[in-house]
Amino acid sequence: MRAREFVERFEQFAPKSWAEPWDVPGLQLGDLNAPVHKILVTLDVRPETVQEAIDVGADFIFAHHPAMFHPAKTLDLSVPQNQMYATILAHHITVYAAHTNLDSAPGGMNDWLATALDLQNCEGLVPSNGQGATPTVTMGRVGELAQPTTVRAFAEHCKTVFGLKGLRLISHTPAASVKRVAVLGGSGSEFYPAALAHHADVYVTGDVSYHPAHDMLAAGLSVIDPGHHIESICQPQLTQLFTTWAGENNWDVAIQATTLNTDPFTFL
Repeated sequence: MRAREFVERFEQFAPKSWAEPWDVPGLQLGDLNAPVHKILVTLDVRPETVQEAIDVGADFIFAHHPAMFHPAKTLDLSVPQNQMYATILAHHITVYAAHTNLDSAPGGMNDWLATALDLQNCEGLVPSNGQGATPTVTMGRVGELAQPTTVRAFAEHCKTVFGLKGLRLISHTPAASVKRVAVLGGSGSEFYPAALAHHADVYVTGDVSYHPAHDMLAAGLSVIDPGHHIESICQPQLTQLFTTWAGENNWDVAIQATTLNTDPFTFL
């Protein structure tokens, strides 16, 4: 199988055109005409995941977060990021990323998160700004719990679901009832007004900073920040999806998820 064949199949599922205008999904490094024998699926492309790809013999890395989100201004190899690019190219590894197009895709990132949280009757949170996106292409999900709980209890549930040692709770009313939940993977602070507009009792998203947290509290919204790394849910989900496609298309390719944890934060 050539990299191009795999990418064309993936872009039927989550076209690059669905990505937000500021995003840089797609081919990051390498050659789409290169043969692919083994795919490593990862949330992040970091030096340790590149080394893992080399160690397991992967010639294609599929990532959620773009490896080259910020353009390189020099190719000084004393810079670890640049050295990582050089290592990828030296080992003839092709790197492809699906970012906000995977976030918005039906059956993609935010559906996986909503399912993990046991949300029912889900609808989109905010429309995609990608070109050609239809009304069904939306970032985030809003759904209902089977049984009401409290803000604090739901925060504890999030810790269990995502395997977290800690998270941040932003709420004046931790004992308040929760039935309707909004979730948006990654950094979703700016979309909290949409959670309010959808009448969510609590909003689950990552990377909430100080001043937006105050604005959320002032608006009467409880927010759970479990971090950005919960998007690693894509690793087993994509591995299963790609394995299904390989069977359907008779691809002679091995697919595996990274075994590494690339979350940069540790709770003490």
